[in-house]
Amino acid sequence: MEQVSQLATKTREKTASPDILVISRLFLPKEAVIGEYLYNRCLQDPEEVIVLTASCAGDQVFDQAQQFPVYRWPNPRYWLGGFLGRLLQPGFNLVWSFVLAIKLYFRYRYSYIEWGHSYDFPALLLLSYILPVRFFIYLHGKDLMCAVRNPLWRSLFQLTLKRSAGIVCNSSATQDYLRNTFRLQTPTHVIHPVVRPEKFGLDNNSRNLDELRSQVRQTYNIPPTSVVILSVGRLVKHKSFDRVIENLPLLLTIGVDVHYVICGQGPCESELKSLAQRLRVDQRVHFAGYIPSQELAGYYAACDIFAMLTLSKKATSVLEGFGIVYLEASYFGKPVIASRYPALIDVVHHEQNGLLVNPRSGYEVFQAFKQLCQDQQFREKLGRQGKELAKHRTLHRSLYVGNRE
Repeated sequence: MEQVSQLATKTREKTASPDILVISRLFLPKEAVIGEYLYNRCLQDPEEVIVLTASCAGDQVFDQAQQFPVYRWPNPRYWLGGFLGRLLQPGFNLVWSFVLAIKLYFRYRYSYIEWGHSYDFPALLLLSYILPVRFFIYLHGKDLMCAVRNPLWRSLFQLTLKRSAGIVCNSSATQDYLRNTFRLQTPTHVIHPVVRPEKFGLDNNSRNLDELRSQVRQTYNIPPTSVVILSVGRLVKHKSFDRVIENLPLLLTIGVDVHYVICGQGPCESELKSLAQRLRVDQRVHFAGYIPSQELAGYYAACDIFAMLTLSKKATSVLEGFGIVYLEASYFGKPVIASRYPALIDVVHHEQNGLLVNPRSGYEVFQAFKQLCQDQQFREKLGRQGKELAKHRTLHRSLYVGNRE
């Protein structure tokens, strides 16, 4: 890994006058929802930003290909091993982000910091007293929960929020939770994640999606005329993959030729396979395992319906996350069936790009599957509308309207 001082000459040529330091412990090429979100933010204004983040596998080749300078602090997992490295990682993130942010200030004289999440926020709080800069802090949901658990941490976090020029929430649900938890005068903004086609290996010269659809279906011996339901996610209990499987015998009974493809790994895999066998639909439930982003386009293309029926008893279920997989399904023109949860209201619009259901109501869930499986025109209508919705985006430069000196 190249050190900050070694990268100075290369990066100065790439960015003439960067004014915004984006700091995050998570950034590409390490796959992470927050890292993808912040990378898309940087692509909007590559001439304006500098990135400071943690090192990860493959980062040197990735960083050299970017239009903006990327600096990284060491990752103790590389030279201390797994357990000890994980134990020390939070401290490393806090200390190195603080020290290198100061060092980069004297190199670039940036005016703003965009702190990419609420993790390690004490470093940001200290920087706000030391450097003559203004800052924005991003909140994604679970990181917000981590910041408010400890009373002392919570009071420091509230002070950080008060000192910020603005707070950026990834969803309306995160914004609502923030407002209900803290009484703040700080401006808050909602900027949703966006879908980056390059993540899926798609560009102007990409293979035809119809070809990808056929290839994936052939892999699992699924006929071209069958209705395919797709889920993408970690195989854990609250994702309720079992509820989709339980609806397959009912759909088959009413004459729907249906298959279910599950992309992901997790502790519930054997339990789900056993359920499919007991219901005698194991030939129609296909466990694809972990599928890298570059191959997911084929799976989205191969399906006719995307379904994830998240079920959680936790009061914090509103902060399960934005639901990027639902947005990705809409981007590929697929109608969505999802749980009627606050965390999803920004991405799944009932009867516009999908159907929202009560996941605890077997009747309601079945009726949604029945309607979309039997009504191809309705499926295609929701898919077209979803594709348009997925194109909408708010530019991060809107944060600076009225804030630039």
